[in-house]
Amino acid sequence: MKTENKKEVVTTTDIKLAQKESYNALLSGNRQWVNEQLKADPDYFKKLAKGQSPGVLWIGCSDSRVPANQITSTKPGEVFVHRNIANVCSHSDMNMLSVLDYAVNVLKVKHVIVAGHYGCGGVAAALSHKQFGLIDNWLRHIKDVYRLHSHELDRITDNETKVNRLVELNVMEQAYNLCKTTIIQNAWKERSDLEVHGWIIDIKSGLIKDLKVTTGGPDILGYVYELNSEELAVH
Repeated sequence: MKTENKKEVVTTTDIKLAQKESYNALLSGNRQWVNEQLKADPDYFKKLAKGQSPGVLWIGCSDSRVPANQITSTKPGEVFVHRNIANVCSHSDMNMLSVLDYAVNVLKVKHVIVAGHYGCGGVAAALSHKQFGLIDNWLRHIKDVYRLHSHELDRITDNETKVNRLVELNVMEQAYNLCKTTIIQNAWKERSDLEVHGWIIDIKSGLIKDLKVTTGGPDILGYVYELNSEELAVH
């Protein structure tokens, strides 16, 4: 005798209930977090409301698995954060530049960290020839990094190894892009306590890999990127 496999019917009501439960879980989680903080320190939120003085700007990937504070075991108020797909630092991205300017010139952070992570989906997408939609235009920045280093990357046959190497190279190039901005260069003229770093998070272990590309001055920049203190008339 044949038995028919009955498909489970999911109704619109079921979907709505599931959505409501997942939404309410966020609010419940917030209340739980607040209670935990108040138990540890009754004045926690009074202190937090007084302002922030972070020493670090974290420019990371939007991937939900790489939250800055948890990874570095820092508290709210200690890390200023900007995140986007594949931690890109583009000279035409006014959002990133605005965050950078505020962090460097107002908050006076001492460390700017570009934090990528192994297994980055954005980097993997940039290595492919598929079209994904609007994001393809954003991924062009990473494809530019691939083009610069294609002589090395094209020799790597294992796909995971190739993706992870491009993750590293992308962080290096984005950190270099930060150093080329007028924001960082002008800050270096006035301060000696500002450094740009490149990190990789290994999601499989949770550990940070320092790529050893820390820069604390304009010496690494070629003459093409040198800026005069005074504006020159353009004829």
